[in-house]
Amino acid sequence: MEFSLCSFDSRLPVEVTADEDNGRYMIRKADTSGEVFNNSADLLQWVKNNFREEDFCDPSQFRSMLEQLEEI
Repeated sequence: MEFSLCSFDSRLPVEVTADEDNGRYMIRKADTSGEVFNNSADLLQWVKNNFREEDFCDPSQFRSMLEQLEEI
C-alpha cells in the first residue's frame, strides 16, 4: 500500500510505502530525505512519533493512512 500526502512543508508530497509482499517499508519526507524500516510496526511507530495531522493539507487523509497502517 502506498500513500501520497500533501504537506504544507513542500511542493512534493510525502510518500509512505508499506508493501508486505515485497518487504518494503519506507517514507519519503517533505524535504525529500527518507527513512527505511524493517517492518510495518516500525514504520507506524515512526509516523506516530514524527508526523502530526496538522502537517498535512488534508488531515483526514493522514488519519485514514494511520488506520490502514494499523490494520497491517
